[in-house]
Amino acid sequence: MAEFDVDLFVIGGGSGGVRAARIAAGYGAKVMVAEEYRMGGTCVIRGCVPKKLFVIGSHVHDEIEDAAGFGWSIGQVSFDWATLVANKDKEIARLEGAYTTNVEKSGARIAKTRAVLEDAHTIRLATGEKVTAKYILIATGGAPNHGPIVPGIEHVISSNEAFHLKELPKRIVIQGGGYIALEFAGIFAGFGSDVTVIYRGDNILRGFDEDVRKHVRAEMEKRGITIITGCTVAKIEKHGRDFTTHLSSGSSIASDQVMFAIGRHPNVANLGLETAGVAINPANGGIQVDGWSKTSVDNIYAVGDVTHRTNLTPVAIREGHAFADTVFGKRAVEVDHATIPTAVFSQPEVGTVGLTEEEARAQFSRVDVYKTDFRPIKATMSGRDTRVLMKLVVDGASDRVLGCHIVGDGAAEITQAVAIAVKMKATKADFDATIALHPTASEELVTMRTPTARHVRQAAE
Repeated sequence: MAEFDVDLFVIGGGSGGVRAARIAAGYGAKVMVAEEYRMGGTCVIRGCVPKKLFVIGSHVHDEIEDAAGFGWSIGQVSFDWATLVANKDKEIARLEGAYTTNVEKSGARIAKTRAVLEDAHTIRLATGEKVTAKYILIATGGAPNHGPIVPGIEHVISSNEAFHLKELPKRIVIQGGGYIALEFAGIFAGFGSDVTVIYRGDNILRGFDEDVRKHVRAEMEKRGITIITGCTVAKIEKHGRDFTTHLSSGSSIASDQVMFAIGRHPNVANLGLETAGVAINPANGGIQVDGWSKTSVDNIYAVGDVTHRTNLTPVAIREGHAFADTVFGKRAVEVDHATIPTAVFSQPEVGTVGLTEEEARAQFSRVDVYKTDFRPIKATMSGRDTRVLMKLVVDGASDRVLGCHIVGDGAAEITQAVAIAVKMKATKADFDATIALHPTASEELVTMRTPTARHVRQAAE
């Protein structure tokens, strides 16, 4: 008789958990996955996939406006929010089915229920069933965080609810200055909403390159989005179907929807972590893990947003795959969390990889900066007032490209390719030796020859 019911029990059916389950099953492990909501997790069900679909839809308004400059005469057009939501729901249901099918095809069993740890090897399902496992992987992701409770917080929606609104808000107030807040600001503005963004810091996109932060804000404000920094929402009052949002600055804003997008917290509550002896990282509130995704308990691992390391879907997938390779494939694989490319699907779009100028100057004694901003070729005919930003951060001593930052159409697509070069430690000379692809915006990356700034840190005497 086997010592355990399964070799691997995965709590969470999102991207990281599913990848780990499939790879482990492929190595011959007996695997079970528990998911209490819907297979696919945050990214597929209520995150990056539906958000990108909404972003694409919101761009159509710009395309219609731009068409006139290219000779197109487009008559009366209309937009129906309910149709967008319904079609999005169909696509998400299809993807959920694909995730489920792929896990089952791998040979793993799925339990559509909540799972809680009873000890280091025992999991109790909400159905009453108990399962013992040699290894346990926690991949429960994260959830929206509303931050400090303010009066009227019950009237606030998060990104979760934004995907299921019955109507498109005519006016919406969004608190937050990161990925999610700015992406939804662009989405709602693109569909015709009056959008106000409230952020406590001095400027949006904290942690990004300063030039990127300034450029994105300027471009968003050109599009009619109001951005108020240096204050927070102090209170929300409801008046019939409308709301009044009171700010810490003393001013107030009327709207018919209020959304908070001020961060996410790891889903660690009520999982039985304390009972099993799994430690929480006091620095970030996520499950504490080592470089191999192992927790404080030898046979329990955790990947993805629940660890609060780098909260990106591809990172969770890479961590889940590496875990399965290491534990079941007998091939030790440690994930390299350095030089991870990322994108913000704001409008304009941001793509970035590597160090910001500020980070590079703190780490390297000589830093060269190559920067350009220009009117994209489309805008020369459409007449749209918009500019693209491209920036390379280079180690002045070794000539290695340390970072690349792009703001504009296709920024994410360009950055994915550039990330390969940055990961390979390509030099500025390698970029310069690459023949430009003309006419494209991205050719600027291989034609910028003269530094716009050079920084030399004097050695301490």
